[in-house]
Amino acid sequence: MTNLSGYIFLLLAIILGISSNGLLKSTNGFTVVSPTIFCILSIIACIFCLSKAMDIIPVGFAYATYGGLTITAVSLFAVFKYNQIPNFYGVIGITLIIIGVVLLNTLGKAN
Repeated sequence: MTNLSGYIFLLLAIILGISSNGLLKSTNGFTVVSPTIFCILSIIACIFCLSKAMDIIPVGFAYATYGGLTITAVSLFAVFKYNQIPNFYGVIGITLIIIGVVLLNTLGKAN
């Protein structure tokens, strides 16, 4: 497989991770059946896609990109869906996460 397919699997893992984690609150502690089933299935598919991405892309790059972008996107999801606006330090932290992911993917080298 090519690097492109690795990044496609990584993108799918990020999208599935965002959808699963973003809707986790609506499961109400896994007591509401429909969102619970969606969250469980999407996180299983997310881990599958992430494992496929890690077969192609170095583990550090793949997981750091997945983690950073998922955290950032879920934080933005919380702003729009639940009106949970981060304070100044939260915004700084999210900005540093984005900068870290960009630096890792552009300047980071795996041996």
